[in-house]
Parts: sequence; C-alpha cells; structure tokens
Amino acid sequence: MTTKLSIPTLRAVAAGAMLLALSGCATFSKDGGLDAVSALTAERTGQDLRLPKANADGAAIQDELNQLLKQPLSADSAVRIALLNNRGLRASLTELGVAEADLVQAGRMANPGFSFSRMSGGGETEIERSVMFDLVGLLTIPIRRDIESRRFESAKLVAATEAVRLAADTRKGWFNAVAAVQSARYAEQVREAAGASAELAQRMAKVGNLSALDQAREQAFSAEAATQLARARHNATAAREQLARQMGVWSENTAFQLPDKLPVLPAAPREAGNIESLAMQQRLDVRLAKLGTESTARALGLTKATGVINVLDAGYVNSSKSGSPRENGYEIELALPIFDWGGARVAKAEALYMQSVHRTADTAINARSQVREAYSAYRTTYDVARQHRDELVPLRKKISEESLLRYNGMLMSVFELLADARAQIAGVNAAIDAQRDFWIAETDLQAAISGTGGSSISMASTATSTAAAAEH
Repeated sequence: MTTKLSIPTLRAVAAGAMLLALSGCATFSKDGGLDAVSALTAERTGQDLRLPKANADGAAIQDELNQLLKQPLSADSAVRIALLNNRGLRASLTELGVAEADLVQAGRMANPGFSFSRMSGGGETEIERSVMFDLVGLLTIPIRRDIESRRFESAKLVAATEAVRLAADTRKGWFNAVAAVQSARYAEQVREAAGASAELAQRMAKVGNLSALDQAREQAFSAEAATQLARARHNATAAREQLARQMGVWSENTAFQLPDKLPVLPAAPREAGNIESLAMQQRLDVRLAKLGTESTARALGLTKATGVINVLDAGYVNSSKSGSPRENGYEIELALPIFDWGGARVAKAEALYMQSVHRTADTAINARSQVREAYSAYRTTYDVARQHRDELVPLRKKISEESLLRYNGMLMSVFELLADARAQIAGVNAAIDAQRDFWIAETDLQAAISGTGGSSISMASTATSTAAAAEH
C-alpha cells in the first residue's frame, strides 16, 4: 500500500520545517564574546582586553604602546602592554570565534539531500526525484544549541583564565626584573669594594706589611666578586628579556625603562579572612569545571533522547514514467534498532558524566588547598621582608657606622672596614630578594583566589571535552 500526499501539502510541510529551523538559528554576536572575557579579566586584574579604536592610519595600538613606554614602566603598565600586545594571548582569543561558529552551526538545520535517478528501456523512461530532510536533527536543535552555548561560555572562561594568568606572570616578571637590576647595582658595589681591597693588599704585600696568605684571600674574594657581578648582570638581562617576551615587545620597544626600586611593603599584611570562600566564588577554573559538568549532563540527555532512533529522514518524492501521469509522494528513512539499541552509547555518556563530576570536585579541593598554601607563602614572605627592613638592614648600617668610628680611631684595619662594607651590601641584597619574594607571593595569592593555577585549565578543559564525546 502506498500513501501519497498532494504537492501543496508537502510544500506546506517543507515550509513549516524550514520556518522552524530558521526561527531557531543563532547569529554571530557583535563582540564575538570578547566583552565578557574582558569584563572577567578586568575584575581580577584591573585591566581589560579591549583594543583601542583604530585611528586613520590604524596605529592606535602602537600609539598607546609608545605612551606607556615613554615613562618608567610600572607593574600595571607592563600588564596593560601584555594584554594589549602579547600575540600568544591574541592567538588564544581566536578560540572564541571557533566556539561561536559551532554555536551558530548548532542552531541551523542540516541541508536537505536531493537525489535524481533516470532509467530507460523498452522505449520507456522513468525519472524519480526526491528531497530529504533530517527530522532528528531538526527536533534536537534546541538541545544542541544549549550544549554549544555552554561550550561557548566555557571558551570565554578559558580565554579569561589565559588573560589573568598572563597578567600574573607579567606582574611577577616585572618584580623579578626590577629586583635583578637592583641586585646587579649592589653587586657592582661589592666588586668595587673587593677590587679596592685587593689592590690595597697587593701594595701592602710589596712592602712586607701583609702576608702572602692574606693577599691571596683578598685577591680570591675580588675574583669571586667579579664573577658574581657577571652573573647578576646576566640575571638582570634575562629577567628583562622575559618581561619583554611577556609584553610581546621587540626592536626599539625593548628599550623600556624600569624604576630604580621595588615598591615599598604595605603597612600591614592582609588577613586570611574568607579567602577559601572567595576562591570558590571567583576562581575561573572552578566555574569552568562546573560548566563542563553541566555540558556533559546536557549531552547525556541528548544521547538518551537519540539512543534508539538517531536517523530519521523524511522528504518529498516525485516520479514520472513515459506515457503515465506524474506520481507524487513522500519517503521516510529510519534506522531500525535491531543490532544496536543505543545502550552502549548511553552507558558511555553516563560514565563520562560521572568522570566530569569527580573532576569538578577534585578541582574544588585543589583550589582550596592552593589558596591556603598561597596565603602561607604570602604571610611568611611579608614577615621575612619586614624583618629585613626593620631589623637586619638597620643593624648592618649601625655596624658599618661603628666600624668606621673604630677605623678612624685606629682600632681596626682597613680590611675589616671593607669586610663590614661588603657585609652591609650583602644584607641589602638579601633585603631586596625578600622584598621581591613578597610581591611575587602577593601576586600568587591573587592568582590562587582568581583561579590561574597550573593544572586547573587542563582538568577543566578535559571536563568540557567529555561533553563532546558524550554526543558521539
């Protein structure tokens, strides 16, 4: 038995299907998701990702760079340059376009299939034409759009995490560079003092007023001081180049100026308070893991919905034969669940969902631990830096002053005076390192609260990818 539909009826059905598909189509946003990423970044770094509007010759970015590089570079300026100019970050932001394209594609119905056949023989010709539509794809558009919408949100969180991580790394790079320059400056003073001591020892040895052993010691110390100066200068160059890479500058833009000193310590350290709760609210990796679990759950629903029937095509068929009137009708293609009832695919989707749930819990546990560890480092480095500032450096200065008085009173030798001077400079260097360590620890604490931990992204990204696997 063959059932036929009239051409007007089939046209109405096709038009209705097309209208339903078009009404659910997603469109590309004006900003491509960058505004949301910029807002997330600004909340955590104080800097946004939006590029300046291009002027007549399209040199708006370079103009802003020139303005920032004209004056001694601050930590905030370095972060702004990195977010504006780092090509690695800009490359990662293009993933937003990929995710949004998938979202738009998920909101569109698959193109209909058209088939044409012509058979002739015995003086007769038979022609058959058909147009087929994917009904399962049409009916599951809302679910697929919801899944891809969550993935688009995940892509925004990933991009924001990359931006926040770059900002933190750039800020730490700035502290390292400034501290390295300070250390190199003091290492040069140590070398000068050691050179003066070695020259004096050589003169005194010539006239017999210094033993060969003492002279050799002073010369060895002078050589060691020269070696340490060379290393300090290289460390300053390496730290500066690392900062330049993070900011994405090259050529004449690498001639930026750094301030002479690190920022002073705050009057008091921040209290721990509710940093764990803040981390659970603000950490991007935790939000990303939760969103990945939601996407996996939604994909599980799609898998169950299409577990038995995942191929259902329907369309219009037109057939004509020589000497016979044209015949019209419809055709339905259905995959019969004889060998595969979809149980394996559903079981796989359920396993992937539980995997995502456990990874989300693991991410939250790690986040809490990381923020506690980061606060311990922050508080310890603050106490150490404050002790250097308030006790050790003043004591070294007092010792140097007393040594000078004793030298003027001929109560100590010039070599003892120079040794005290070298010890004072070494103490200042230790204070610089302690101050640098505090500011790096402070940056790490902010990163631990906002969520830029080392392996957090990879785990969250894996949770998101399980949603994709659950559909297949």
